[in-house]
Order: sequence, then structure tokens, then C-alpha cells
Amino acid sequence: MPGVFSTLFGSRDKSSLSSWIDTQTGSVACRTVFPARSARYGTFKNLSPVLADALKKRGIDKLYSHQAQAIECAVNGDDVVVITPTASGKTLCYNIPVAEAVLRGGEPRALYIFPAKALAQDQLAGLTELSDAMGIPIRAFTYDGDTPVQNRTKIRNRAHVVITNPDMLHAAILPHHEKWADFFRNLEYIVVDELHVYRGVFGSHLANLFERLQRICNHYGSRPVFICSSATIANPMEHARALTGRMPLVISENGAPSAEKEFIIYNPHSAKKEGGHKPSSVSAAVKITKEALSRGMSAIVFSQTRDTAELLPRYLRAELAKQGHDPAIVASYRGGYMPQKRRAIERALREGELRCVVSTNALELGIDIGSLDLAVLNGYPGSIASMRQQIGRAGRRDAPSLAVLVASSKPIDQFIAAKPQWLLGASPELARIDPRNPYILVEHVKCAAYERPFCEGETFVGEDVSEILEYLTKHGVLKKTQGAGGAVWRWNCASYPAASVSMRSVTGSPYSIICELPQGKNKTLGTMDKLSALRTLFPGAIYFDGDGTYIVKELDRENAKCIVEPCRDVGYYTEGQYSDRIAVSEVYEKSGPFGWGEVRLAATPSIYRKKEFSAQKVIGYEDISLPEEVMETTACWITLPENADRLGGGAVSGLVNLIASVAPLFLMCDVSDIRVKSRPRAPGVSKAAVFVADNLPGGVGLAEGLFGLREKLLFACLDALKSCSCKDGCPACVGTPEGNSDKKNCTCELTEEILAELRPANVRR
Repeated sequence: MPGVFSTLFGSRDKSSLSSWIDTQTGSVACRTVFPARSARYGTFKNLSPVLADALKKRGIDKLYSHQAQAIECAVNGDDVVVITPTASGKTLCYNIPVAEAVLRGGEPRALYIFPAKALAQDQLAGLTELSDAMGIPIRAFTYDGDTPVQNRTKIRNRAHVVITNPDMLHAAILPHHEKWADFFRNLEYIVVDELHVYRGVFGSHLANLFERLQRICNHYGSRPVFICSSATIANPMEHARALTGRMPLVISENGAPSAEKEFIIYNPHSAKKEGGHKPSSVSAAVKITKEALSRGMSAIVFSQTRDTAELLPRYLRAELAKQGHDPAIVASYRGGYMPQKRRAIERALREGELRCVVSTNALELGIDIGSLDLAVLNGYPGSIASMRQQIGRAGRRDAPSLAVLVASSKPIDQFIAAKPQWLLGASPELARIDPRNPYILVEHVKCAAYERPFCEGETFVGEDVSEILEYLTKHGVLKKTQGAGGAVWRWNCASYPAASVSMRSVTGSPYSIICELPQGKNKTLGTMDKLSALRTLFPGAIYFDGDGTYIVKELDRENAKCIVEPCRDVGYYTEGQYSDRIAVSEVYEKSGPFGWGEVRLAATPSIYRKKEFSAQKVIGYEDISLPEEVMETTACWITLPENADRLGGGAVSGLVNLIASVAPLFLMCDVSDIRVKSRPRAPGVSKAAVFVADNLPGGVGLAEGLFGLREKLLFACLDALKSCSCKDGCPACVGTPEGNSDKKNCTCELTEEILAELRPANVRR
């Protein structure tokens, strides 16, 4: 669309979308231009002539510097992690070493691991193109739940490259490794793409899975090289080492070219109320996207919640229809959709049948959806790494692009709008995992014992697991015998342990969302993880799926099913509310008013509220009839000064609101990944305290990470307070003022008192 780009970026025309945004009622909080970058090339002297010719056929005469460096490391047998932006050619960093191995002859094998099936399909297409250009077959196959049973033996026995995902490796490959003996015996490379995705629970599972994988490789006498790639994170070496147990070489200097990209932070909430209502981020995102589409542009809109990913395209289609445009050019997309539906949307985007997709973060990965002109982020996505991935989905290497972050009313978004330097000048966050999470570790020890017996003195993810082995023996799961080299623990059950372990959860299998239809023709609409399901799928809740609206009839906890039925468009959505209790079980570390350790967190469902779509106002309340949830996890806490109550004005609740908003900026997590609560006298803590708990059983390192960032966190809270334009406090900083109190100043005073206790010599910067 050269005409579109010349309109958008040529000659500062007032009709351009960038300038048009300046005319809107909100404010442009920040406008920055990432300049175009020229390519930097490297050399790889030992590239075979056949492969060099094949690359030339695909228009590749030279390798970018990071590609050449990564390929050389991998071919020399060094583990490597490549940290470069979206569309920088990371695929060649692993495809070329694998192609070189195939050209050498013999039966080399490679295992490609991707977090999503769509990524696997993209990689298969890329390998097929390279193989065709070489004129020498690289036998590559996807191996996932959709692979026909009759093809699986051929893949195991013949494939040079098996492309799979962590779930399939966990449940279908490693438990049956005897069938894969020849593959593991000749395995030379393990490719792990999108390394930054493997954080939190998913990453903690993956570290255990890779430990199991390497046990199997060791059994068959192979030691494959890890080639990892990732979006930018602050701790690539540490994270890759935690995941793989290896010490990789980090390649982070990007040699790929890029076109100019303009990035705007637009704050609709700075506008005055019109007709009694302030503009919302949803309405602003719709307006910007509609304007872009009416100019002939293509766009991707990222939404931070499932609900808005469903609601926003409805609004957008309605607005397009009003202007006489075809509403069918817009689709919604999220991870809970069935695979066939997601593949159809991806294809339609690539082929130009769709011009706009509204997605959750499911499309921030490198799934091939073609080149788009505009990326709109409806709210801050929760981490700098995710933000960079999302704005990187728009643009081509040879044409400028535009990305707009539309600030929501959430405090963290308003903080970013007021202090964009916290976003633009900050380093990427640390990716955090905890492979030793007891809930995760025990399950993978069971899976590993099923695959190969444990021997006395053997460690797992660097841990002495003898206690776990003895516990499982006591309960009949394992059988302990004495061998020549000491004790041996073997699997002793008829069950198949991997079948009951979800790689995406600490809480078991996800819930299936089933729509009841006449004549018993029920339909599975999608899935949802257990924790989210228990919070959002209570009886009476509204569930959205594409254009369909459903009401929850029943939540079957025993069978992990949610039964819904179709309903008319009710005009509202639902939000559940819970009351929490917390008790400290064990203190791991303390520093001044801060501490962290193990806690017991209980949540009692109370009510849910119905909120109108358009006005965002509450139109009713209903009770939730579900039992209490209890969870053992980790938390960081801040004990409050003895006289904190004297401040009044809701200072404590203001601090809770601030921390809940600001903490995700440092933790590379979603707001829902933590729970922030205050308690006057929690068991295990002698004073009133504010708790920040990992919202997952056993925790995944967020509480420990926050404990390490304690001073930085409090200074960011002060910055959020002082940069907010309100006088006495508002939802964007400390929450709604309580009565006539000066909640903002009271919260500021409380925060500074805590800092004084933490750092007496220098309270203020």
C-alpha cells in the first residue's frame, strides 16, 4: 500500500493519521520516532556452497551480523541465545545450522519447540522453502495433537526436524522415548523460540521439562546444542540458564535493518467530560482504528483482557457499518478459541481478506499474519517486552509504520502517560521462573521417574530430590530397590503421570467451556485456566465468544467444566468480587519494614456486579454461591508504621492501590498475577501490613523479585502520586477519595515514612 504510507508519513499533511490524533479531545502524552536502521552484515566463512546458493535464490546474499555470529556458535557446538527484535531474521540462526548438518550426511536430528501451533506451521513452511531451494530434502514435520496417528511412526523414524510444542513433548514424546530411541540418539540441536514467553508458571514447568529431556538424551548418549531466541529481556543469560541448565552465549547486537517507526502514547482520559462521561480507552482505540481503516490501512489492535478483545471489534464493526464500510474486515482473536478458528483468522489476515484483527497477547508472538500498517495497544500490556513485541507487529523493513498506546484508566497506564520515561527509558524487565516450585517439581519428578528410574544421588533441576522420592515411595507411587550403585526408585503405578499435569498451570487441567444446545448437541467453545475460570465463570456470569453471548449456568469443579447457554446481547458484562484472608507460614528474609516468605491465602467469593458496556456504570449486584478457595503461595509484605492510622484519609488503601498498579511495571507480569491486600494484624506478622502475593500456588518468584526491588518500587509509587494531576486523589493514583479526606497527601506521607525506615539517610531523591 505505498499510497497509504505516503499519505500517512509524507509531507506532514494534516490529514495524516498521526496529525489527526493531535486534533482529538485527549492528549498526546508522548511522541517518539524510532529512526530507521541500516543493516550490519557479518560473515560465516564455512557456509556450504549449496546452502549459500539456496539463500541467494531466496534473495539473501549476506547474513546479518547477529545471524552470522549465532550460526558460527551453534555449528561449533556452543549453546546460544539470540536476543533481537521482531522481524530480525532469527529463524535463519537455527535453520542454517540444521541445514548444514543435513548436508553433512548421516541421520542428524533437530527438535524445534514453539509455544504455539501456529508458530510451528510457520516454521514448517520456512524449512520447506529452504529445502526446495537447496534441492536436498530436509525432512521436517510438525508433531502435535493434530498429527494423524498413521503418520507418527514415519515422523519418529524419518524426520530430520520434528517441530512440536512443550505440551506435546511433555505428554506424548518423553513418556514414550523408547519409540524415539533413534531420534534421541542422533539429536544434534534443540531450538527454543520465543524464550521470553516461558516465564512464570509456564517457564517453571519448561525448566523441569528440559531437565527430563536432557535425562533422556543422556540415556541415549547425545548432548544436543541449544539454540534459543527471544524478544528483549533484562536477564537473557540467567533466564536461559534457569530454563536449560546450560550457560549459553548471548547475542544481542541486532544487525537487521528496520524502517522508521513512530510511537505515540495517547491519553483519552485527559479530555473533559462530554455529556457526563469521560472518553474511555476502548472508545478511543475504536476511533483511531476506524479512522485508519477508512484510510485504507491495515491494523492490529491489542486488548489486555478477553472481554475487551470481544467487545472492541463489536463496537468497531458497528462504527464501520455507520460509515458504509464492510464490517466483515474486522475479526477478534484470542487463545481460548478453538484451533481451527484461529488458523482461519491467521490465513485471512495474510491473504488480505481481513484488514483488522483485535487480539489478546496471543498474536504478539511471531505468528505470520502478514505486514500491517498500524498497531494500536488498548492499554499497557504489562511488560516492556510485551509492549515491544506488540508495536513490532506493525511495519515492514522498507516502509514507516505507526504504533499507538492508548492509555486506559488504570493507574499504571496513567502513570506511564504522566511519566513516559519510566517506559521508554527503562530496561526490559527480568523474566522470572521458579523451577523448584513444590507443586511443579513434584509432578515432574513423577513424570521423570516414569520415563527413567532415579538413582541414588541424582539431582533434578539442581535439587536434591531424595525427600520427594521417599515421600512418593511411602505413598506407593514409586518402588525403591537396592542396586549395585545404591538405591533406585522406579515407577510403581498403573497411571500415566504426564496426562494429569498441565504445562500452563499449577492448578491442573484447564476448564472446558461447553455450550448446551437442543437435542444434546453440545459444543465446546474454548478453554480457560482454572484460576481464571474460578474468578470469572461463576453461575450468572456473562461469557463472550466471537459474536456470541452466553450466560454461565454451572461450574463443575470436579470435572473442570463450565456449562453455558446462549443468551441475547444483554448489554452488560460481569465482574466477580472476593474477600481475602492471609496468614504468614514461614519468613524467608526481612529488611527493615519489608519481608517475604510463604503464606496461606484464602479467597471467599461474595458478589458479582453487572456493568453496562457503554457507560461503564454498575447496574446491579448478585451473590456468588461458590466455596472458598485456599492457596499456599509466597508473598512480599511491608509492615506499616505503628501510627499509620493517625494519617487517616485512606492512606493504607491508597498505598495498596498504588502498589497493585506500579508493581507489574517491574515484575514482567500481568496485574492479575499478583494479589495486593492490607491486613491490620495478619497471623505471622506483628504489625499491620500490605501484602503482595503471587497469585499462583507455590509462587513463581514474583514475591522474591519484588522484595529485591523494594526501594525502587516505593520511589515509583511516589512518582506516580506526584505526577498525577488530581488534587486529593483519584482512581488513577490512590483510588477514590474517602469522604472529604486528602487521600493523596496522606498516602504520600505514609510512603515516605516507610522509605525513611528502609533508607533513613536519604528519604527523598
